[in-house]
Amino acid sequence: LRHPCQSTKTMLNSTPVHLQLAGPARTLFPWHMPFASGSSIASFPVVKPKSAFRRKQNTTSVCACLVTEPTLIDMTNHPKPAEKFTSVKAVVTAKPIDGFDINEYSSGRTLVLELVPIKKMSLVQTIKGRLKYMSEENNEVKYECDFKVPHIFGEIGAVVIENEHHKETYLKKIVIHGFPNGPVNVTCNSWVQPKFDKSENRVFFTNKSYLPSQTPRGLLNLRETDLESLRGNGQGERKKSDRIYDYDVYNDLGDPDTSDVLARPVLGGKKHPYPRRCRTGRPPCKTDRLSETKGDIYLPRDEAFSDVSKQSLRVIFSALQGIFVRLYALHEDQDLPFPSLTAIDSLFNEGVNLPNLDINGLSKDLLPRIWKYIDILRFETPELVNRDKFSWLRDEEFSRQTLAGLNPCTIKLVEEWPLKSNLDPEIYGEPESKITKELVEREIKGFMSFDEALRQKKLFVLDYHDLLLPYVNKVRELEKRTLYGSRTLFFLTPDGTLRPLAIELTRPPSGNGEPQWKQVYTPSLDDIGTGYWLWRFAKAHVLVHDSGIHQLVSHWLRTHCAVEPYIIATNRRLSKMHPVYRLLHPHFRYTMEINALARQHLISANGAIESTFSASKYSMELSSVVYDRQWQFDLQALPADLINRGMAEE
Repeated sequence: LRHPCQSTKTMLNSTPVHLQLAGPARTLFPWHMPFASGSSIASFPVVKPKSAFRRKQNTTSVCACLVTEPTLIDMTNHPKPAEKFTSVKAVVTAKPIDGFDINEYSSGRTLVLELVPIKKMSLVQTIKGRLKYMSEENNEVKYECDFKVPHIFGEIGAVVIENEHHKETYLKKIVIHGFPNGPVNVTCNSWVQPKFDKSENRVFFTNKSYLPSQTPRGLLNLRETDLESLRGNGQGERKKSDRIYDYDVYNDLGDPDTSDVLARPVLGGKKHPYPRRCRTGRPPCKTDRLSETKGDIYLPRDEAFSDVSKQSLRVIFSALQGIFVRLYALHEDQDLPFPSLTAIDSLFNEGVNLPNLDINGLSKDLLPRIWKYIDILRFETPELVNRDKFSWLRDEEFSRQTLAGLNPCTIKLVEEWPLKSNLDPEIYGEPESKITKELVEREIKGFMSFDEALRQKKLFVLDYHDLLLPYVNKVRELEKRTLYGSRTLFFLTPDGTLRPLAIELTRPPSGNGEPQWKQVYTPSLDDIGTGYWLWRFAKAHVLVHDSGIHQLVSHWLRTHCAVEPYIIATNRRLSKMHPVYRLLHPHFRYTMEINALARQHLISANGAIESTFSASKYSMELSSVVYDRQWQFDLQALPADLINRGMAEE
């Protein structure tokens, strides 16, 4: 500051004059003003300047120079910048807590919601508020909370939920209204465990997807922490409330502690390669330390069926169990065969009496084919049989089933001739098939020559020879069981339909010195003779093989079993905000619980699969062989699978 008479030149050459301000200078940042507030509590750091910083502010000095007129600087009256907030409302939708009424929701315990910004901030980290119970209708509970969000907070990237209730809560969604760019949506569809069980707070990201390299800095730690909480450490037995996805082998199919007959090999490893399942961590068996004891099967909490689906399945299983109990009571021998074809027809025409069957709680919508016959188990007649009672005996239907039946996933084009086995001939005998070129020529006579049929891609085969032959002698040692290796050759006629040409059934050499046995059967023109029925028996064996491979391979292995490790890997490695996770998640829904139920009731020792299919106790071991020899990731989808089998061309 200078006197008005002092020249500019003099001022430039003079020593600067420092003016000591009276009183402390106001800072431009409102240190003691809260940055945000919730409806009940605020959870953010109230930052105060260090004492050293305060002293500097109290002794601010201003350098005076190049001022042409006297200037008065009054820092004590400097205007404070206005705080800018956005008022928003968070609405949380949840399922009603089992056993809760309005008094329970109003008891003081509630859900605590914490907003997390996408940008990393040194001052305001999060905003927290206690949710207030608002209403319950249409099987949904609504919570609300009002927030004042400062403009410097930026975009919301995630929310953190703490459950103060004493029971787990299922959150459906969170919507935050009031932002200029529209509401913020958070899809949850997940169980949140109570904090009294020492569970961690749950993180839910907004519906905006990010690749790892694009994740905002404010969400990086949350993303990695959330993934780590899902991986576990591979130790201990899992609890029902856990969300851990960990790997294990199929070591719980057998029950060796109960009986040696129920012992089964561990599937997964060098000897029996197999996909991994979700780890439960039960103690090992006493008689086989590699096998896991029986008990409840763990399932990550969010993989469980919904309440409606679970109740429906419980009723169905209860009803079916009652039916089987009555059937076993009527027939002491569970392996009792049908004495005739007429007995099979009677299942559709007359049914089976089921006295004293308790069907309380059974809905007509769940088992409509059983409900209308309260005391009689009667199956609905298939439409095909309604049209033609003997259609299942005809060659045309036998061929059609390979493409339009239960298992259209195995038939393939014949690309090499003669048909040969890849098994060790020292163990399994002559590898070359007995279906000869001359036999095929005779069967397709009038259409084209064999060479033309092979060149024009008219020959197709259903080949279960190498898969089944190693188990033939083992299965034939079991009571009331038999098995063959089989090959079935088809010809694609000019009218576009398949025609069966020959069926080859094979038994390998046995341990008692019997040589390899092979027999080829062809369609017979004799409608009543021996050849007619031998051909139909051969078709019956092929259909039994095909239905078994359908359930064990096409359905269980390829559809359920092989998918489970991908579900586990997706949850362990891909964050909920990853776009690929959000693409896959709807397709994985409930698969793990279905697989768990299968391990308990279907594929376990003496379960439904072993009790009804030819391979019996070797069924799951057989599916392991198929996985080892044939399963390949890049051939599972269309059109790759069809091209690989020669059923389509690129």
